[in-house]
Amino acid sequence: MSARKDIREELKGYQEIKKEMEICQKYGRDYRTQRGLKAAIIDRLHPRQLELTVSEIIPENANTKTLRLTASGRALPPFLPGQYISVTVQIDGVRTSRPYSISSSPTQTAYYDITVGRVKDGFVSNYLLDEVKAGDTLITSGPLGNFYYNPLFHGTKLVFLAGGTGITPFMSMIRTFTDQNLDLDLLLLYGCRSVKDALFLQELKERAERHPNFKFELVLSEPDPDDQGRTGLIDANVIKELVDDIGGSTFYICGPSAMQKFCTGQLESLGVRRRSIRREAFTSPNDVFYDPAWPKNVSPDQPVILTVQRPSGETVTIQTQAGEPVLTALEKAGLTIPNACRTGECSLCRIKMTAGEVFQPSTALVRQSDRLLGYIHSCRAYPLTDLTLVIQ
Repeated sequence: MSARKDIREELKGYQEIKKEMEICQKYGRDYRTQRGLKAAIIDRLHPRQLELTVSEIIPENANTKTLRLTASGRALPPFLPGQYISVTVQIDGVRTSRPYSISSSPTQTAYYDITVGRVKDGFVSNYLLDEVKAGDTLITSGPLGNFYYNPLFHGTKLVFLAGGTGITPFMSMIRTFTDQNLDLDLLLLYGCRSVKDALFLQELKERAERHPNFKFELVLSEPDPDDQGRTGLIDANVIKELVDDIGGSTFYICGPSAMQKFCTGQLESLGVRRRSIRREAFTSPNDVFYDPAWPKNVSPDQPVILTVQRPSGETVTIQTQAGEPVLTALEKAGLTIPNACRTGECSLCRIKMTAGEVFQPSTALVRQSDRLLGYIHSCRAYPLTDLTLVIQ
């Protein structure tokens, strides 16, 4: 039987291609040696999880500390000033997480700073403040969030409205923009109860003295007798007095939910367009049942039952109440649901609801397609009736 003829030799251009292949094999790059490089780059920039060591704990005031977090054996992923990380902890058998803005500058690549304020009955914040010590390891996400400056859309006149520990993402921005000497006009209006509650006050004063393009004003709502400075709230009158170009500025708001709602209304009364207002959903309101849309016939302590169908086919029954978010009830029962922001924005905690009714505030940014298919953001979903849920 004759050998099969190699017809490639008869194809026009084959010899030229063959010669080029031989040259490439001799002098070209062998990409097989880079197998897995793409996955390594993705993990470097966008890790699903980090193990960070608490290298230092810095007291800021009586109720607030900064935890300095470092990574051993790997570089910290880069971030944009204003972003946050989600910290996962296990407390008394309950695995849960909370988001904390990075207060340090991304130009400092050796660590992340998160500044934690004490919250009344705060499950995680009190644990971080009272139990965590230098040398401990914390599990976190990589940097997340969309609350940052975009030079293409946000202009050069930036006004920061901060309330309480809502100063933390702004500290990252202020440190970055002033250290880099960027051509930006920066104004911080910082609302606190009293001077003793204000964070980073000395540093803010020093940066304002060194950088003429950065100014800040402390606004005290419940000042102590010896406090000096402006009193009241960050309202339309204060904004109109201190902001030179209201129509040409971009406004960033971070603080408690009530403060955000109030300041947004004040800005709109001055004619500020919605697209010029950027808000960070810093905390979930703990008084959701005062929302005008909350059904008046449902008490927050009304008992409800969650029936959870797991991938293994197992069914778990959980007793909870209407005023407790679905995610919190699941975590207390030992069920781990991916989550990050816990304010209804990131959608990582979305799960399918096949029966029942929940209340979701307007700030829970559920996609229309998810609503149609029965998905809820469990961190901001409050069970009004017994629910049947499916965990994928």
